[in-house]
Amino acid sequence: MERETFSSKLGVLAAAAGSAIGLGNIWKFPYITGKNGGAAFILVYIICIALIGVVMMMSEFALGRKTKSNPIGAFKKLRPEGKWHYTGILAVLTSFIILSFYLMIAGWIFSYFAKSLTGELISIAPESLGSYFETITSNTFSVLFWNVIIIAITSFIVISGVQKGIEKYSKILMPILLITLIILIFRSLTLKGAKEGLDFLLKPDFSKLTTKAVLEALGHAFYTLSLGMGIIITYGSYVKKDENLKSLSFQIIIADTVIAIMAGMVIFPAVFAYGFEPEAGPSLIFITLPAVFQSMPLGGIFETLFFLLVGVAAITSTISLLEVLVSALGEEFNLDRKKTILIVSIALFLLSIPSSLSFGSWSGIKVLGLSFFDLFDFIASYIFLPIVGILTCIFISHVWGTKNAFNEIVGEEVYSSRNYKTYNFLIKYIAPIAILIILLYSTGIISF
Repeated sequence: MERETFSSKLGVLAAAAGSAIGLGNIWKFPYITGKNGGAAFILVYIICIALIGVVMMMSEFALGRKTKSNPIGAFKKLRPEGKWHYTGILAVLTSFIILSFYLMIAGWIFSYFAKSLTGELISIAPESLGSYFETITSNTFSVLFWNVIIIAITSFIVISGVQKGIEKYSKILMPILLITLIILIFRSLTLKGAKEGLDFLLKPDFSKLTTKAVLEALGHAFYTLSLGMGIIITYGSYVKKDENLKSLSFQIIIADTVIAIMAGMVIFPAVFAYGFEPEAGPSLIFITLPAVFQSMPLGGIFETLFFLLVGVAAITSTISLLEVLVSALGEEFNLDRKKTILIVSIALFLLSIPSSLSFGSWSGIKVLGLSFFDLFDFIASYIFLPIVGILTCIFISHVWGTKNAFNEIVGEEVYSSRNYKTYNFLIKYIAPIAILIILLYSTGIISF
């Protein structure tokens, strides 16, 4: 496959930020921020981002740009005689598994968006929203139908390539996301009683900063930035040589964090204004918020805008996940983009079936006590992702070399000894140890 490049810094920023800005920003980050001390938690989160997020993102960008290759090819090119390419294979496999169940969740969102457009959703009685959500998620035909729709939308964008597909539509989708967010923030903050929700999100309370809160901040700092999935390596391979990877990484991380806080400014003032309890996860999006919109003047309009917002966030993530698979499979097996997307789309649909049915007709089937959805999520998100992160740190530190990586990050600039020493210390010691702690904590090996 002929390798393209992003045509502009704005293009790669929109694409990479779109990848990082996903459902976790909307239904997880605001909630864990609120329950763990608001602004105090955000401060700890920023420190965690500085310790692992920035150096990991810069390093993955550098791996991709240096080799101009997919995650598997990147490790092969830099160390052809070893088995380090298995790290790339694991990253691609992780993206494949995550995308298979992410399709299902994105499908739920688009289903709700369609029902909010028709006015059906706003008419559901608040006490019936829980059973309504269960009906939606357990309807086999409906769930698989929306899986196909999400695959089709994502494939339509990715099939056109980097500039005409990913970059073009990221530049369209990200402004839509931002404008929708601003409209919803204005509506939410002007509600009577909104201050309580804003205090929940942003008021600093250091008494809530437990060890568990710090670990949640550390884990979210790693999981939210699309690290360990091959996405940043893949996008890095499309970045031009004259781009400053350090400033690009900072801009993506700032965008990701700001959008997450803005999402909280939409959700929690509205939730508290109407006396609902804040919760994380699907119940917040699909049960609590529809009930909030029913209580709100012109609620149907704002409900539709909200599910448009969440749908855009989902699609910007599915685009990046699919591109990892298309890039890796196409280059490693010398397939053209159209054929690769067809193969990957069929495989994704087939793998999405167990997760999709685990909320319906296969809900009674358990593996190690977990449904298929929970099993796939646990393996990919909590085992494979941190393992890839740790191996990437080791590869950069001891195989490729931190000086080579840092030279690629800063380009032709003369780097200061202090900057290099800081990068070397963080990628060699702090980042792998921090990710190891995330692995041990998220798998339950250690607990607090």
